[in-house]
Amino acid sequence: MRNQLIKHAEKLRFAIVGSANTVIDFGLLFTLVFFGLDKIVANFISTGTAFIFSYFFNKSYTFKSTDKANKRQFSLFLVITMFGLWVLQPIVIYSVSYILSSLDLQSSVLLMIAKLSATVVTLIWNYILYKKYVFKGDK
Repeated sequence: MRNQLIKHAEKLRFAIVGSANTVIDFGLLFTLVFFGLDKIVANFISTGTAFIFSYFFNKSYTFKSTDKANKRQFSLFLVITMFGLWVLQPIVIYSVSYILSSLDLQSSVLLMIAKLSATVVTLIWNYILYKKYVFKGDK
């Protein structure tokens, strides 16, 4: 068991940071929508806020990066994350909302299902590309 934890420590740290990001993202998203902001505009704001948190904690905690190429890392992190958050997530949110629209769900429940689906897609996208391109120099 201990060997498995050590083997997957980086993924576990990514999950911890991702969970905190998700709390920030979802909390802000649902608060802004509650106060009347459009769900896609609210999603841009909530994901942007979570993005800032994500960069610093993934760099220092998840991947334990000491790479001094901060401009390169941040630029790659920005492109990868923003594509996931502002291209993939809206596509998934709209798609899931459309597919489930006939189920007569409350709009908040529908949004939660759509956002959870979008989060899973971007979680996989981010981890693979962060590991391969953003924080690869420290290994």
